Amino acid sequence: MLAKLQSIFKRIDQSKPFQYFVISVIVISALTVGAHTYSLNPTVELILEWLDLGITVFFLIELVIRYIATNSFKDFFKKGWNIFDTIIVLGSLYPAAGSTLFIARLLRIFRVLRLVSMIPELRMLVNALIKAIPQMGYIALLMFVIFYIYAAVGSMLFAHINPVLWQDVSISMLTLFRIATFEDWTDIMYETMEVYNLSWIYYLTFIFLTAFIFLNMMVGTILEVMSEEHNNMKSTHAKDEDIPASKAQVEQLQSQIADLKKSIDNLQST
Repeated sequence: MLAKLQSIFKRIDQSKPFQYFVISVIVISALTVGAHTYSLNPTVELILEWLDLGITVFFLIELVIRYIATNSFKDFFKKGWNIFDTIIVLGSLYPAAGSTLFIARLLRIFRVLRLVSMIPELRMLVNALIKAIPQMGYIALLMFVIFYIYAAVGSMLFAHINPVLWQDVSISMLTLFRIATFEDWTDIMYETMEVYNLSWIYYLTFIFLTAFIFLNMMVGTILEVMSEEHNNMKSTHAKDEDIPASKAQVEQLQSQIADLKKSIDNLQST
């Protein structure tokens, strides 16, 4: 009985229409959360609250279906995305009433993130980003060293020109971050050039190192990992497609052997 129920739930969980329906419910959930930010009629607010309750119950049922469709408790929580979905769904069960209303709605906002777990392409992007973090960390550390050196130099050279931007190392690093993002950086440069004519060298070398080299290294690292994840996903899909084909070949071979046995039996009887 349990095996039959598990087989039914597995077919439901893996069916494309059910997955598309779950994605649609996630989108509707996001729209209801956004609707609460407007001033609405009390009747509409009540409808949205009941709709939100129905969405929460549906997500809970969907999670139970997925759990039963899995072979065991260990297999279910072996997948990180199942843990992620469980945390999101359990968080949305937080009661939305009185002083807890704000916290409950805040937790329900994160249900939109379930789109990531439902869409394979988004999962691939997140997995690639997570796997790229160690390599990006070394690049970020090198960037911090460059930021610190330039901030110390900028504080020593330009603090008397504009203390608001260059008073100490910490403030100078914030100013350099503004320069790295090209936020009115020319105004800062022209201000120091009135005192130091060659201060443009300071800004151009910093921008060249950070915006053109290190940030492109970050992008290159992410693209490399994304390419590996894309190849892994393609190979996984290829394996999944090969399994049904091999089963079909085995079944065809078994039927041919059965026909051959019948033929031999008929010949022997005659």
